Amino acid sequence: MTTQLQAGRDGQITEAMRTVAEREALAAETVRQEVAAGRLVIPANPVHLSGVLIPTGIGRTCTVKVNANIGVSNIRSSLDEEIAKMDTALQAGADAIMDLSTGGNLDHIRQELLSRCPVPFGTVPIYEVITDRSVEDIDHETILRVITKQAEQGVDFFTIHAGLLREHLPLVGRRVCGIVSRGGALIAQWMHHHGRQNPMYDLFDDLCDIMREHDVCFSLGDGLRPGCIADATDEAQLAELRVLGELTQRAWEKGCQVMVEGPGHVPFDQIQYNMEIQNQICHSAPFYVLGPLVTDIAPGYDHITSAIGGTAAAYYGASFLCYVTPREHLGLPNAEDVRQGVVAARIAAHAADVARGLAGASDRDRKLSAARANLDWKTHLAESIDPRTARAMHEEACRQSRMAEVHETEDFCTMCGREWCSVRINKELRSPLTSSSHPAQ
Repeated sequence: MTTQLQAGRDGQITEAMRTVAEREALAAETVRQEVAAGRLVIPANPVHLSGVLIPTGIGRTCTVKVNANIGVSNIRSSLDEEIAKMDTALQAGADAIMDLSTGGNLDHIRQELLSRCPVPFGTVPIYEVITDRSVEDIDHETILRVITKQAEQGVDFFTIHAGLLREHLPLVGRRVCGIVSRGGALIAQWMHHHGRQNPMYDLFDDLCDIMREHDVCFSLGDGLRPGCIADATDEAQLAELRVLGELTQRAWEKGCQVMVEGPGHVPFDQIQYNMEIQNQICHSAPFYVLGPLVTDIAPGYDHITSAIGGTAAAYYGASFLCYVTPREHLGLPNAEDVRQGVVAARIAAHAADVARGLAGASDRDRKLSAARANLDWKTHLAESIDPRTARAMHEEACRQSRMAEVHETEDFCTMCGREWCSVRINKELRSPLTSSSHPAQ
């Protein structure tokens, strides 16, 4: 199997590269060069690619992408609910989906979601490894068997927690929140019980062989990501990051695509440093961040604290944002939480693209602004990042207004009415100026 990385290095422009180039308005050769350098990944397992997958590029030459996590829980939810959540996430504009299921028939759930998912699809294989087993019963053979099976099913990228080592565990004792990564905690528990090194680290060459065979992209997990701002950028986080840099190079040498996962909870003033040190240590591999959340005191609003941090992270170097829903830290998200999480992350991603000066990034902003200036409600609503919510609010305002009978006219403002509307007045003021600048012949 030739991976996208190997093809790029060999000077070959694949169909997936051409698709990404077209979607990103880039030259196909630019995409090839970025993939060959490891700065851009195209998670596209051939099994998924032969079905419904539309290739997506993740890297600094592309627009910032957004991932949505879903998954059946061993506490509640069902496959039908998770399909509905995935549909909601895709409708809201998610660029990737991760299945974090921990309950039910995992093979069936994964296959059903994959068969419906047109965007890159990721998993955390350690979740299946631990399902119906105790940590004591996990061995190397089980890990390799599960990862091989998921790769054969068509999963496009795996979160692999291979950077958390035994020697890092004493560093965790100084933390406020310890290890908050579920995968990281399971690996730490395994190492503590068996008195051995991280099996994902010991098996890394074998994992690369599996990933290369199926062109599954590594998403090197940050098992020691900070779970509160007090733990951000501590020695535990940075020690793991240094190992992730080593693993990035080892995976590249094996012909595997790689992105690297990052924090977590990070105060706003530390985000730039976190992005820059990752870029340095991990050799410009695409960076995938959870948020980051810039404060810990907003349960119920963590999609907002995440979007604030996500904008800065994407501006300073991240290429991939994992959404955070309003229910983060409180419970499993429902479909509406998923929608709000995706929209908030998309706002962050778009704001960063505009700030980076990415070609065409602000075109939609200008189109909406022109519509707003002309009281063109149809275009104004259609160009919004969440037309459903914008339209519902506009229609509610129209119904409540005493001028509801004229709300469809171009000079009606749902905030000011007609007489007090600065936009309408501005239109009238501009009209003679526009006419005078183009005198009749």
